Amino acid sequence: MSYLDILKEKAEEANSILCFGIDPVLEKMPEKDIVNFYSDIFNAMEGEDVSVPSVKPNIAFFEQYGLEGLSSLKKLLEDIKKRDISIILDAKRGDIGTTAKAYAKSVFEYWQADAVTLHPYLGHDSISPFLEYKNKGAYVLNRTSNKSAVEVQDLKSDGKPVYEKVSELILKWHSPGLGSVIGATYPKELEHLSNLFVKSGKQVPLLIPGVGSQGGSAEEVVSILKKTNNPLWLHRVNSSSGISYAYLEKDTGDYAGAAVKEMKRLNKILKL
Repeated sequence: MSYLDILKEKAEEANSILCFGIDPVLEKMPEKDIVNFYSDIFNAMEGEDVSVPSVKPNIAFFEQYGLEGLSSLKKLLEDIKKRDISIILDAKRGDIGTTAKAYAKSVFEYWQADAVTLHPYLGHDSISPFLEYKNKGAYVLNRTSNKSAVEVQDLKSDGKPVYEKVSELILKWHSPGLGSVIGATYPKELEHLSNLFVKSGKQVPLLIPGVGSQGGSAEEVVSILKKTNNPLWLHRVNSSSGISYAYLEKDTGDYAGAAVKEMKRLNKILKL
């Protein structure tokens, strides 16, 4: 099954394009245990018949806890695989060809991810090793959700901002499953680039972070995708801390229940 097939199938099964971002912070976990914390959330999801089509673990949040953190990531990914949820490993890899090949092997063979996030700065030879895995996905950082993105991404190249030139490269490098990361915090750019991709006639999956604590609007994202005639199933809208740590905002000890409640709210907005 191709990555595009996976995107479509999982979105239809969940009737949603929500991506659950997994960014563990031990200080925010009552039991200070990564695997138990997220297993409780996934079990609560099953108990209330709530599903998401994709999850996005950010590997840095596991690496900060050393080998114990990476061991937790391995256990968690094995659990997620058993639950039949698609995995986007947020690793933001980007290096010369031989190193990129090693990164691709790690992401897709050891971690068993379905997709990964990548830096485009080193050009095509840093991307192509990931594209050799024909049934996998790769999302290129394009217009990222952080405020200082403008320092680099708004620089002009041939009269166009760098983020638009990166979009053109994504189309040039096109391969089924090659996608783009565009932050929900930049709705104007999201609309422009979504329109650019649609008009190209190529299917470019979008990974759209920035919803929730970063200030992006899920409602606005859906409106933009529909306005640009971009099929919803192809894309994923990510929320991380807004789901995992919803209980801190709700003043309740039921972290799993609060997370599921927030998923339900977002699923209604992000339904197909």
